[in-house]
Amino acid sequence: MKKTIITTMLALVALMGLAQTKTATITGYSPALKDGTLVLAGTGTIGNVVDTVQAGRFAFTLPVEELTEGFLGFIGDGCPNFNLTLFLCPGVTVKLTGNDCFYPLWKIESPLPEQQTQSRITEHCRDVVTELMQMDLAHAPWADREVVEMKYMKQQMDILPSLPVDAATIRALWGISMTAKNTKDFPYMEQLKKLEKTIAARAPKGFEEQLTEIHNFVYPPRVLQIGEEAVDAELLDMQGQKHHLFEAFADGKYVLLDFWAIGCGPCMMSEPEMREVYEKMKDKLEIVAINQNKLSEWQKHEFSKRIVGKNWNNAMKDISSKYCDMGAIPYYVMISPDKRIIWKAVGYQPGYFLGMEDAFNCVKQDNSANLQFVIRKVDANASSTAISFRYYAHKSSGFSIANGSYLTANGKKYKLIAADGITLDENHYTQVKASESTDEFLGNTYYSDFTLTFEPFDIIPTTFDFIEGDVEGAFVIRNVSIE
Repeated sequence: MKKTIITTMLALVALMGLAQTKTATITGYSPALKDGTLVLAGTGTIGNVVDTVQAGRFAFTLPVEELTEGFLGFIGDGCPNFNLTLFLCPGVTVKLTGNDCFYPLWKIESPLPEQQTQSRITEHCRDVVTELMQMDLAHAPWADREVVEMKYMKQQMDILPSLPVDAATIRALWGISMTAKNTKDFPYMEQLKKLEKTIAARAPKGFEEQLTEIHNFVYPPRVLQIGEEAVDAELLDMQGQKHHLFEAFADGKYVLLDFWAIGCGPCMMSEPEMREVYEKMKDKLEIVAINQNKLSEWQKHEFSKRIVGKNWNNAMKDISSKYCDMGAIPYYVMISPDKRIIWKAVGYQPGYFLGMEDAFNCVKQDNSANLQFVIRKVDANASSTAISFRYYAHKSSGFSIANGSYLTANGKKYKLIAADGITLDENHYTQVKASESTDEFLGNTYYSDFTLTFEPFDIIPTTFDFIEGDVEGAFVIRNVSIE
């Protein structure tokens, strides 16, 4: 009897576990997919390799608790760098079929009305989506792709008013609005404003958060600029407790805001270097990592637990709308102890934080235009101005310094007259290992030191600017102090 009771209880526990594991199933086939092609999929912004294609087929399940937006992509020969949007619910099976590798245009069999709405959007934009994927595979320059991207935005806006307002419609509007926010002189802004108003009026309950974010994209609040005073914001920690941004200034340190999200490769790539520099600088610098994911996604993900400094979340993104000029991440904002914004930077390259550390500990300067490029010493006298530079980068990344480099101060330019440790106008690679880390990126970050000598200043200024020639993409370091 005792054994029977125990067995029954174990069976009930197992059944309860099964009942709590809700999944959606995705299957697919295309004869064009090569064996070994990786299948990447996930929900929200979190994805993983979930299967490997064999004989053109793949199948996998994803955990879902309710109607959820998911995505599917492939990594393999002939596959463009695109995501196919999927809407999933517990117990639903979605079947995908195609004859090529252009999977965003495949036939999707699903009982969910949201997926049917998404398919109508895709079908309406078939030609332009095809063109975008062809350009991706051909590695077309962004200037050419941007023109087609704008056509894609326009075609979506044209069909959205005729569709039901559901998760697919609002997702499409979100993508268009995000693009508009990040595009200077977006050509269809008036149409977008009318569309945002129409969809917001028709939307059922449950989409308030998304609609608020869309509205802020279309009518962005004024973004704080360099030199302005920081503003406070409410954030949540991993336990769901509320915090205020200004808590980070309690010890009189500089504060670096790090806007990031799970699934952002450069955000995760930067973590080892940020951690190493933070350990050296935490008496001068506080880092506030501000995650942009939904609270539950952020709390569950293993990477979130590795964050150094203040580890907070702002899923509503009201703080990013105040500080970030664009939606791209990672986005960094440095704030002085007196709560003044002193620089901003977007994106990450190996050496960013090592260069930032040097800028704090060597000559006062604003190297935020090229964080891994830094001035370490200035020797200004009556005969010349000699400047010692250091450049950090992955050992495989080359750099060059133009012969046309100059300094500006006193309303005048001062020409470059000599270089030591570098040959001007030639490509160089960093030579000295910058860290003992074994991380793939930090462990392969190196630096090179060199000195450039310029004409002497007429009158030695308090600060000057360095400009690496009047060419696009030139290195620039401003407000360099002469102590």
